[in-house]
Order: sequence, then structure tokens, then C-alpha cells
Amino acid sequence: MATITFKGSPITTIGELPKINTMAPDFTLTKTDLSDATPKDFLGKTIVLNIFPSIDTPVCAASVRKFNDEASRFDNTVVLCISADLPFAHQRFCEVEGLKDVIPLSVFRSQEFGTNYGVTITDSPLKGLMSRAIVVIDKKGNVVYKQQTPEIAQEPNYDEALKAISEIT
Repeated sequence: MATITFKGSPITTIGELPKINTMAPDFTLTKTDLSDATPKDFLGKTIVLNIFPSIDTPVCAASVRKFNDEASRFDNTVVLCISADLPFAHQRFCEVEGLKDVIPLSVFRSQEFGTNYGVTITDSPLKGLMSRAIVVIDKKGNVVYKQQTPEIAQEPNYDEALKAISEIT
């Protein structure tokens, strides 16, 4: 389990992010049209998992905007923005913001995602939501980069994540 903070108070997650150079855990998440999305849908592409607690918070919204702006720079790369928000909230946010270069996905039907990726928060007022993390998966399905944000209210280190993406695309 990872120990992170929420506004300075310690909170824990159900596990740890997947290890570097291991196969990324499989998942089935829900798109805004309520259809399923799996890693097989993105075969041959670099996959960036932008995982966060809720699209309706300023830091989470900022990370989705930032990755939307940066995603088009990389060939054969897809950015999946993942939270426990309902697909309707993801759709509303992306439509209002005009975001078209990220794919919003919900874990609402797939609680095992948070367990398999070690990101479900197990205590605090945020219990049941996802922690803030970035996982980069190469075209073969291997984890090549991971980042667990130590403070939930802190943005991820975009420069490190983008560097990891550029090194494999």
C-alpha cells in the first residue's frame, strides 16, 4: 500500500502501482457512450493512464487539460483519463472544455481497476476514489513509467511523464 497525503493528512491506497518492465494489468473501463474500453482497443500504441480522484476538482481538471494539449505531440499515443466519475461527468467536462485528444474513462463498473493498479484510496473522505497517478505503457503492453503523486492535491510531474513518453514513441 502506498501512503500519500490529502491536504497534508496521510491517506493510503489499496496497493502499489505496477512495477516497471512488467505487463500492465488488463482492464475494462467505461467510455462516455457507456461502451467498454480495454487495452486491446489501443494495440500498437503507447498508452498513458492519467488516473485521478474526480474530474470536478481543479487539479484533476488541470491534468486532463494538460494531457489533452500535449497528447497530439506524440505519434501513436493515446491518453486515457481515468476516475470513478460517471461517464456523463467525463463527457460534460470534455465537451465544455472542447477536449478531443484524450479519452475519458470511468471505473464505475470496474472496481478491480483500482485494486489491480494499486490506486484505490482505502481511508479518509476520499475512500473509494482513485489516487493521482500516471502510468505509461509501451506498445507491447509493458509498464515503462509510473508516478504516484505524493500529495493528492498536487499536479503530477508532467515533464517526467512527457519525457518517458517521448523516449518510447
